[in-house]
Amino acid sequence: MEKEPDSAATSGTSQDEEKFSQPTEDTEAPLEKIFGFTTDNYFEERESDGRDFGYFGESTEETISPFERNTVKADLYEHLLWQLRLSAIPESLGKAAEMIINNLNEDGYLQASLDEIGESSGVGTERAEEALLYIQAFDPSGVGARNLQECLLLQLEPLNLKGTLVEEILTNGFKELEGKKYKQLSSKLKIPIDDVLAAIKIIEGLEPRPGRNFSSDEPIHIIPDVYVEESEGKFIITLNDEGIPKLRLSNYYRKLLSNKKSLGPEEKQFLEDKLRSAIWLLRSLDQRNKTIYRVTDSILKFQEDFFRKGAKHLKPLNLRDVAEDLGMHESTISRVTSNKYIQCPQGLLNFRYFFSNAVQTADGDISSSTVKDMLRKIISEEDSARPLNDQKVVDILKEKGISVARRTAAKYREELRIPSHLKRKKWF
Repeated sequence: MEKEPDSAATSGTSQDEEKFSQPTEDTEAPLEKIFGFTTDNYFEERESDGRDFGYFGESTEETISPFERNTVKADLYEHLLWQLRLSAIPESLGKAAEMIINNLNEDGYLQASLDEIGESSGVGTERAEEALLYIQAFDPSGVGARNLQECLLLQLEPLNLKGTLVEEILTNGFKELEGKKYKQLSSKLKIPIDDVLAAIKIIEGLEPRPGRNFSSDEPIHIIPDVYVEESEGKFIITLNDEGIPKLRLSNYYRKLLSNKKSLGPEEKQFLEDKLRSAIWLLRSLDQRNKTIYRVTDSILKFQEDFFRKGAKHLKPLNLRDVAEDLGMHESTISRVTSNKYIQCPQGLLNFRYFFSNAVQTADGDISSSTVKDMLRKIISEEDSARPLNDQKVVDILKEKGISVARRTAAKYREELRIPSHLKRKKWF
């Protein structure tokens, strides 16, 4: 029989526990004291009547219904591995085939050479190529290709396009196809241009990225870090703290520290160290928010015309300007503005959008970001049958009072990820 604790010896401890377990704004009373039973009692009682609350134990797999399993989207690796296990591939090629699957990128292209596959799997290059042919016959069509040309060619047989003009163009005229030099392609293959355009229409329907339908990547929704709104002629800066937990020091532990008699030296030292760490964290978060606010306010001061009148009035600005304005180091400004976004009347913009070099114009210097916006607008309004080359874009900018070199226009276009005029041309 176990010895019952002496009531006198435990009375002091019980009083301390009651003293510091009283509910405060930062603490909650234990569930046992409110309801008279524990959470374990609750679930054990409910378990007996056969109801499932959706909480899984160690064996989660057994409790998931077949319908829930089917909602899990298989990735490209799992999809190909499943086909490999069901295929009639010789056992001697199995290791090489699995290695090929492991070396495909998310678009379905083989990233390793057959020499590397053959050496690593121990079957040699020729046998590795045999294994690759098995993988290239799997779904999705075009998977396992080593380049775009091979990827498109692999998709022809399932569509009964082998031996057609489509195959001839992909095999013998791929360079002209990439550059959209359709007249040269017609002349090279000695085929009427109308037939070439009809074949290209089919080629455009092929999938250049066969693995994309198996991608598990979710769309990324950008959440602004700062809101800037205009009210009665003044701009109001608001930091976005949605999703950020509210941190504060617990009254329970502060009271515990204030009662020196209830703690031993080690316990007190431990709590004091944790309290200092908590205070440091809170101050760091507060300092971060203040710095973001001050940087936003400084940008607002330099770029007020932009916030009021739009992109054409964006001024050249560098990190040094804001750093000097706030009395901070440039590296601090760079760190604060990295990967952060501001929601303003002009839209959702990266902080770095406001920092750009100067471009000379007839009316003075303007921001390179403004020039890029104008270049993008000019190209978006072009005739797709007669796209503008870089020199024509330069001429249009010059008419608007902005003088830039052709190589500068080409550089800005590439930074905006806009293809050259030859690749933008549409023939039908």
